[in-house]
Amino acid sequence: MRESSKYVLRVMALTIVHFSLSISVAQAQPSWVKKATKSVFTLKTFAADGSLIASSNGFFTGQNGEAVSSFSPFKGASRAIVIDAQGKETAVESILGANDIYDVARFRVASSKTQPLPLCTTTMPEGSTVWLLPYHETKQLLSGPIRKAEKFMGNYDYYTVAIASPQHVENCPLLNEAGEVIGLVQPSAVANDSLSYAISVIFADSLRMNGFSISEPVFKQTQIKKALPSDIKEANVALFLASSKNDSLAYAELVDDMISQFPAAPDGYTYKAQLAASSGDFASADHYMSEAIRVSDPKDEAHYNFARLIYDKQIYQPDGYESWTFDKGLAEVREAIAISPVPSYRQLEADILFAQKQYGEAYDIYIQLTQSAMRNAELFYSAAKCKALQRDTTAMLSLLDSCVNTFSKPYFKEAAPYLWERAEARRAAGRYRDAVADMNEYEKLMSAEVNETFYYIRHQTHIQARLYQQALNDINRAIQMNPKETLYYAEKASLEVRVGLYDEAIATSKECIAVDPNASDGYLFLGLAQCLKNNKKEGIENLRKAKELGDPQADTLIEKYSK
Repeated sequence: MRESSKYVLRVMALTIVHFSLSISVAQAQPSWVKKATKSVFTLKTFAADGSLIASSNGFFTGQNGEAVSSFSPFKGASRAIVIDAQGKETAVESILGANDIYDVARFRVASSKTQPLPLCTTTMPEGSTVWLLPYHETKQLLSGPIRKAEKFMGNYDYYTVAIASPQHVENCPLLNEAGEVIGLVQPSAVANDSLSYAISVIFADSLRMNGFSISEPVFKQTQIKKALPSDIKEANVALFLASSKNDSLAYAELVDDMISQFPAAPDGYTYKAQLAASSGDFASADHYMSEAIRVSDPKDEAHYNFARLIYDKQIYQPDGYESWTFDKGLAEVREAIAISPVPSYRQLEADILFAQKQYGEAYDIYIQLTQSAMRNAELFYSAAKCKALQRDTTAMLSLLDSCVNTFSKPYFKEAAPYLWERAEARRAAGRYRDAVADMNEYEKLMSAEVNETFYYIRHQTHIQARLYQQALNDINRAIQMNPKETLYYAEKASLEVRVGLYDEAIATSKECIAVDPNASDGYLFLGLAQCLKNNKKEGIENLRKAKELGDPQADTLIEKYSK
């Protein structure tokens, strides 16, 4: 009886202990739970047609709408919302950073005030108890010890926790005893896994946009707007890259973000002015450039940008908006030069003077700049144009030589336009062989781009230089490139007649007639070549055919060979 009583007492004691422990666990519900729940939300993303792409969870990490979740739901999405614990929907405004490898995203919602969870900045030791906080949950939380804390990317932790995760808790926060988030719960690759896994919240919160992010593959997977970097230099790089992506609406939104994010910097106003000018709204462009000048310190670059905008407008859209004139542009750039005589400012001054046909003043500035650190081919070329318009051919050719000499052999493609300009100038001056030499260099550089017109022009230059075989080679290339152009056959036949290749001229003329029987050139050169071979009967018949088709030279040749 005594032993039986002891057994009963022992069982009762164990029951009391178990009950006491249950009460202790219940009482151990962390005090931060109710407040922390307000920071967790559901994330929903949608395609352009409004269909739901994905639903996940996330939580706020900042007071101004900053939040974290996984990146997967954003793939292919055009719109996203979050639904907080009170059921309030808020639109996702922009992506602040993302990592596709670890499937994490940082973003901002359109709210000026959000309640963030505090973040744990230290590694939690193994054995520490942590709590899983699901969306809209204030009852008993799942908790368990950390089994493992593994480092990745040097400074961040990936946690394995002894909590059997229920469904639909991916990207919910895992918190320590102090109510600080240590990580985002990630889905397990194993069904009914008895463990949970979480990636460092510090890693997620560290994600930032840089100047080149907009071109990274991860950000091309979503149509949600990408935020500008927080550094203005990086933001300028991002805007430069965005401007070349042929998405004018996205670029315009980024420009507005630039003004909002950096209201005391001139850059956003300058970009806005450029957008307004490109759409023909010069009054708005004028306003935004005035704002850019107002906030600038120093103001030289803003004055220069204003002058550049006016100059471009006058060159490409000279009509309309009479307030913008070359004189105003000149005044603006001279304001910039008065503050800082930067060579690029002076070059724009010279360009404006050139546009005003003040070639002497423009020339003086271009030449001064060739003595500066800015010395380049464009300056010599611009000075050469001034001399060409002043009808000083000798000085123009000398300046074009200086222009080409800024490059060294073997030439790179950058030299090609200047070689062609010098070739044309040499040809006009009667220096045909020199012109051919430049054309040959041009062909080497632009071999993939040269066309039939190039070979036709060089063919003519070869004739003027008395390089007849080379001329024949070039007109043959032109014909190969465009076998339907009768002009090339006529030019070839004419040259063959000139050098005494009558049989070849007859064959070429017949090809010309085959291409277009109604073109007079084929009959004219066929008849001429036949007459020169003493086949005057057939030759005169073909010359008469050329006359019927309207060739003005045929009468003279008929008269000459009919005697």
